Amino acid sequence: MKKSILISLTSIQWQDNEKTETELVTKAVYSVEDGVSVISYEDTSATGFEGSVTSIKAEGNKSASIIRKGTANSVLTLEMGKKHYCQYGTPYGDLRIGVYTHTIENELEKKGRLYMKYTLDLNSSYLSDNEIILNIQNN
Repeated sequence: MKKSILISLTSIQWQDNEKTETELVTKAVYSVEDGVSVISYEDTSATGFEGSVTSIKAEGNKSASIIRKGTANSVLTLEMGKKHYCQYGTPYGDLRIGVYTHTIENELEKKGRLYMKYTLDLNSSYLSDNEIILNIQNN
């Protein structure tokens, strides 16, 4: 069953010892399908992906994916302790990036919180360390 929710999404990126943090508070749709929690929201100019819809899927604490469709298209696959190669769409073309997952803490059903930490690389060259903290506001 899908329900409308309000989420706060904090994205933290570490690159060359510089921390960039953005926060988005937006309406989203939440559902659980076959044990997989799914949160979908429309991107805005604040995220830099206006015209796209992002879906975050989390299966327990072992795997998650971040899927963006629309003006920007990408699929990031996160799986604990593993590296995946993923397509990441940009306005300048698609990139093939490596995603190594450090942490997935899925407490969406209990506390309305999802935390993910991962490292990105491009052509095996380090890009950034990333954290996503998602909280359901009206859980």
